Amino acid sequence: MADDAAHSDVLNQAAQGQLKSIVERIERLEQEKSEIAEQIKEVFAEAKGNGFDVKILRKVVRIRKQDRAKRMEEEAILDLYLAAMGEI
Repeated sequence: MADDAAHSDVLNQAAQGQLKSIVERIERLEQEKSEIAEQIKEVFAEAKGNGFDVKILRKVVRIRKQDRAKRMEEEAILDLYLAAMGEI
């Protein structure tokens, strides 16, 4: 218990309250993140059940997040590399 008293001296009362609040907010957000991840998993399962290719859907979602100009630049470089290797 003496160790707890020493630790509480390191942070004043306001800082302790703020720290506790921050940790609790992070914990709530982590829980929400977990619940959202489960919902996303269910949507992908639904899509798979309807005959969609989940791997391609994930790729579509990833591509849509990218900036259009950046994506086009990457695709051009990819095409260049593939052409240089005789793949296309």
